[in-house]
Amino acid sequence: MKQGIHPEAYRFVVFKDMSNNTSFLGKSTANTKETIQWEDGNEYPVIKLEISNTSHPFYTGKNMLVDTAGRIDKFNKRYAKKA
Repeated sequence: MKQGIHPEAYRFVVFKDMSNNTSFLGKSTANTKETIQWEDGNEYPVIKLEISNTSHPFYTGKNMLVDTAGRIDKFNKRYAKKA
C-alpha cells in the first residue's frame, strides 16, 4: 500500500438502516453530528443508511420494493404518457 494516503482517524460509529431500523456497530471516518446510545451503554455517532445488507434483496433473498423518497412516483409522473 502507498504510505500516507489512507485516513488514520477511524472511530466507532453506529450504522442505522432506516428502511427496517436495524443497527450495527463498525468503524468509519465519516463525519456526523448525530449520536445514539448503543447496547453497551456508550454513546456513538450515528450514520443513517437507506439500505444495508439487512434490507437489500440480494442478501435477504426476497424481492422487496424499496421506494426512497417517492422515486418511483417521480419517475412515473415524469414519463407518463399524456392522454
